[in-house]
Amino acid sequence: MKIFFWILVAVNVVFFAVMKSGMLDEAQEPAPLPLHAEQISLLNAAQTAHDAAEQPPSPLPASAPAAESACFEWGEFSGAEIDQVAQALQKLQLGDRLSRHDVGHTIGYWVYIPPLKDKAMVAQRVAQLKALGVSDYFVVQDAGIWMNAISLGLFKTHEAAQHFLDGLHTKGIRSAKIGEKAGNKPAVMFAMNNLNKETSDKLSVLQKDFSDIELKRVTCH
Repeated sequence: MKIFFWILVAVNVVFFAVMKSGMLDEAQEPAPLPLHAEQISLLNAAQTAHDAAEQPPSPLPASAPAAESACFEWGEFSGAEIDQVAQALQKLQLGDRLSRHDVGHTIGYWVYIPPLKDKAMVAQRVAQLKALGVSDYFVVQDAGIWMNAISLGLFKTHEAAQHFLDGLHTKGIRSAKIGEKAGNKPAVMFAMNNLNKETSDKLSVLQKDFSDIELKRVTCH
């Protein structure tokens, strides 16, 4: 009977020890932290904004550069040249970008040796010109302030006259000068506005058929 009593006590002790150990394990295990869904959403939104700020901005598409426009004046033309140039310009199909203006009468330029004292001096100067290789000249014989002057060439632009004069200087002819010479024919100036490079190049090709007439690039208005 005593043995049975002590066995029962031992069983109770062991059972009590096991129960106590399980309760301690449960007490030592930390309770899970509560989840707050609203805070998770806010953190995700903040992270998204931060990530977006970290990304470099997308490059904007490069815009094509504006095509350069050019404007020209071409002239002066007179006589049959007016219609010839007008027909040539029709090939460019400029429409209202082409206009023509009457500029009164032609103004040309001549290279000349000023009037000499008498015919003997004229003959002497002509001989000098021939010796220097100049055979194209004209002696003014009409009465007036230009009598006994020697004309060496007529030009439509000052640039052309200057180029010719420079050539005379290289030959040793220093007394020649450039002067304006008015004509008696109506003159026309052509204006071309807002031409692109392709059309400008075509215009330059046309100008070669009238190389003694100045084609001048001007400011577009």
